[in-house]
Amino acid sequence: MANVDWFVISHRLCIAQEASRLGWKVFVAAEDTGRRKEIEVDGIVFIDFKFSRSGINPISELKTLLGFRKLYKQIAPDVVHHITLKPVIYGSVMAKLLKINGVVNAISGLGYNFTGDRKSLVQKTMLKLMKFGFKRKKLTVIFQNLEDQSELEKLGVINQLNSIVRIKGSGVDLINFKQFDLPSFERIKILLPIRMLWDKGVKELKEASDILKEKYNGKIQFILAGLADEDNNAGVSASYLNNWQDGNYVIWIGYQKNMIEVYKDSHVVVLPSYREGMPKTLIEACAIGRAIVTTDAIGCKECVDEGINGFKVPVYSINELAIALEKLVSNVDLIKEMGQNSRLKAEKEFDVNNVISMHLNIYKDLYVNRV
Repeated sequence: MANVDWFVISHRLCIAQEASRLGWKVFVAAEDTGRRKEIEVDGIVFIDFKFSRSGINPISELKTLLGFRKLYKQIAPDVVHHITLKPVIYGSVMAKLLKINGVVNAISGLGYNFTGDRKSLVQKTMLKLMKFGFKRKKLTVIFQNLEDQSELEKLGVINQLNSIVRIKGSGVDLINFKQFDLPSFERIKILLPIRMLWDKGVKELKEASDILKEKYNGKIQFILAGLADEDNNAGVSASYLNNWQDGNYVIWIGYQKNMIEVYKDSHVVVLPSYREGMPKTLIEACAIGRAIVTTDAIGCKECVDEGINGFKVPVYSINELAIALEKLVSNVDLIKEMGQNSRLKAEKEFDVNNVISMHLNIYKDLYVNRV
């Protein structure tokens, strides 16, 4: 269970496929944005399940919760795997009420309501529901970093009955995402490969690019690859991105289905995010063999060894971000060296085969030990 089909495809489809090949009957429930056929492979059954990712209307949210009830009564699963925060919250509540045998909750970052020291009624409600849903046996929580785990333990969400597993992100296919030669250095290309959200550091990168423009206009190019997610509370508007891009120094290419080609055409990957679980974009950048500039934020910092495969700057920083980018664009040899080190890091830490194996072991343990 996840928010949307494209997230399943990019982050978890390989796990579902392997589970199906091993004999599990796999259902994937998410909103169909037109890509369900890519999920309906290897016997996987796709269910179009729509709900607001960031809605707070009580009536709408109650309907969503009842939608989970209807779905789980229809399928009667032995194990449910919830991905992204709202499915984790509502799915856990309903799985407990319906006495579903095993629950896997993937915490891939705590999201908008847990960034910027936000303390709202929405967050309080989320925490109450999580505490209720998590208080049960045979519930495994997958964390991508220690900080998210510590935060939920401090908030009292994690229960002593829960099993905790740490997995570094969703991994990367090291065969498809192989190391590619860098493109021509005639113009150095800096790639921001994200959904365009303020929490990803879009404003900070915009202002850093402004600092560098006078000196490097015509020598470097910023490429913004991702959709303007205006349905999200933290979404950057298309008008902001259109005003930023000029078709030369900065270009916004929107959502790209084939990200490998986008990575191949870049020299440096940047992500000035405020907080992540474990950003798949940086894991993929490592696999392709690209130097990285990111923040020392939760999740991001695990993808960069400082001065080895990239640089880390403080969250919200602008001048430091510009300085880090300049260190790279002014040193071609450093771009090459850090790119090579990124690939070595991916091979050591981010192999998707290890991620698949760990997930399947979790499913098996919950199923074998069912009542």
